[in-house]
Amino acid sequence: MATQVTARRLPIHQGPAAWNVILGAQGVPDVFEGEATADFVIVGAGFAGLSAARRLLQLHPTARIIVLEAGRLAEGASGRNSGFMIDLPHDLASDDYAGAGDDRTMIALNRQAIAFAREAVSDFAIDPNYFDEAGKINGAASAAGHAHNLSYAKHLTSLGEASEMLDQAQMTALTGSAHYQSGLFTPGTVMLQPAGYVRGFGAGLAAHMRICENSPVTGFARVGSDWRVTTPKGTVTTPRILLTNNGHLESFGYEKGRLMQLFLYASMTPELETDTLAKLGGAPRWGITPSDPMGTTVRRINTSQGGNRIITRTCATLNPNMTPTASDVARAARVQQRKFDQRFPQLAGLQMEHKWAGHLCLSLNGVSVMREIENGVFSGCVQNGLGTARGTLTGIGAAELACGETSDITAFFTRSAPPQRLPPQPFAKIGANAVLRWKEWRAGNE
Repeated sequence: MATQVTARRLPIHQGPAAWNVILGAQGVPDVFEGEATADFVIVGAGFAGLSAARRLLQLHPTARIIVLEAGRLAEGASGRNSGFMIDLPHDLASDDYAGAGDDRTMIALNRQAIAFAREAVSDFAIDPNYFDEAGKINGAASAAGHAHNLSYAKHLTSLGEASEMLDQAQMTALTGSAHYQSGLFTPGTVMLQPAGYVRGFGAGLAAHMRICENSPVTGFARVGSDWRVTTPKGTVTTPRILLTNNGHLESFGYEKGRLMQLFLYASMTPELETDTLAKLGGAPRWGITPSDPMGTTVRRINTSQGGNRIITRTCATLNPNMTPTASDVARAARVQQRKFDQRFPQLAGLQMEHKWAGHLCLSLNGVSVMREIENGVFSGCVQNGLGTARGTLTGIGAAELACGETSDITAFFTRSAPPQRLPPQPFAKIGANAVLRWKEWRAGNE
């Protein structure tokens, strides 16, 4: 058992968290300084950390809770994802998203996460446009993509889940793009404005606890029966720590050599003017995931979510040092520009306003790390690229474990196997990035 833990690295970002930028500036942050005591300290204020904080508040309304976030709310991974909170199987390692495990159990848990988030939106008066229960579409741009959709639809039917196949005319009417041959609509996904949701969630919690930003945790050490958590400007003494910092669990020395630190890349248009919107056509809001998991995700948002804009996400790299580079972002931006022009020839050449990288963490066998990892230290990490729903679940579960509670969520995650060990470096990095490039190429027009 560790008595002292030091963070080997802190989060490093490339490019702006565009979802956050388009909402305008935030207020002055509460930076943690001095010394304090707390009943619980939460490290990380993304989907997992904020969900953990809310669950602790539900279980112990008078508890002293301090949340420590390395940057500003929604500047990290939670403000850099595409905002799909998905209820159905969404296995990124498969060809068609069908899961390899107990999909019915996972669907039920994902819907618990969505219900938990829906209640937070209501209780904290978060703008409902930031939590749009609109469903999503798997877009297919080729015969192979359509075959993936047919396979996935068959799998969903076997689970008793509804879906609707859209033809090319319907896809064009929706998106303004003739690129898609077909699409598979599923109704249960919530389309988030992720930064708006996170900022609203944090503001709601701040009435009941301290949400400290620009307060990275640099380590923690055992002091008697408690832990002393250290930040650059202060310390907090607490009996219970919740690590809800996803891949940065490894930065604190846990699960070393077992976590795949990936970065996905995205770009966003400037706000589209009236004449550009007329050329585009289609509906004002929609979200498309590719029929091939290594294809291109595209969203359109409107004024109530931060402006009439299109977001394009594609390309992935494995970066074991958790540091994306400007050249990674630049390469991905070139690919995204090509994908954008291909889908919207009527807007071809429109330059993107924002380009960025977003961190996600996967395990080789697709498991999360949601358990007590030291006496009094609980993990709600490793979201496997499903941070909105999975992060919500692991945050809830970590809070319940820290309070000695059990539930369907704690039962599911605590019975999971540990993450499998990865091949040694540099072979893992070289091999994984070669496979990622090959899968991107294989995805083709998707």
